[in-house]
Amino acid sequence: MLPDFVWDRHSNPKSGWTRLLAYPVLIAAGFTRRWRLLGLTVVFLVCNPFLFPEPDSESDDWMHTVVRAEQQWSDRGRPFIGVGFPQILNLLQLPVFASNMYAVYRRRPVATVVTTAATMGLKLWFVAELVRRYDPADGSTS
Repeated sequence: MLPDFVWDRHSNPKSGWTRLLAYPVLIAAGFTRRWRLLGLTVVFLVCNPFLFPEPDSESDDWMHTVVRAEQQWSDRGRPFIGVGFPQILNLLQLPVFASNMYAVYRRRPVATVVTTAATMGLKLWFVAELVRRYDPADGSTS
């Protein structure tokens, strides 16, 4: 799905962790109508995989493993969204994300916090399941 050089740079744990932490910033910017912050956060998310260098060596950081597990999953031609497990977690994430966007639009603080946490929780559950299925001995990631 992505070229190897993008996966390699994105496997820097700083890339993954900052992308994860950017989501609440994105939500807060939308909720408070800080359009400049919203725009800068979107630009950061788009540029993120290119901002961090490839790690010098294989890292034992969990986020590094997450990215490599996502890469392996993708390289094996498996879909990220579907009715099987763990893909159903991403499928469930879609209406939760839509509810999150609606809560932000309507400026409903409790619903915004709950749906932000639920969106992030489903994403983290999904990638944790990919990590459980990850085969680090498969160096080809295919």
